[in-house]
Amino acid sequence: MAHQSEREEIEHKKFVDYKDVAYLKQFMTPHAKIVAKKRSRVPAARQREIALAIKRARYMALLPYLAA
Repeated sequence: MAHQSEREEIEHKKFVDYKDVAYLKQFMTPHAKIVAKKRSRVPAARQREIALAIKRARYMALLPYLAA
């Protein structure tokens, strides 16, 4: 897979917060979809935390449901 070497490393924080929009955007595609665990290369427990934080941020209108 050629894309792995081109991808930048994402810093992992101890606590995933729904208010940290810049961090959550790293786990979303340009079309505002949540990136799969296989592509983001994070453990399953961390992926669930990130997905929940993204969903909370969407509900609070900090992140879009759909990209325009």
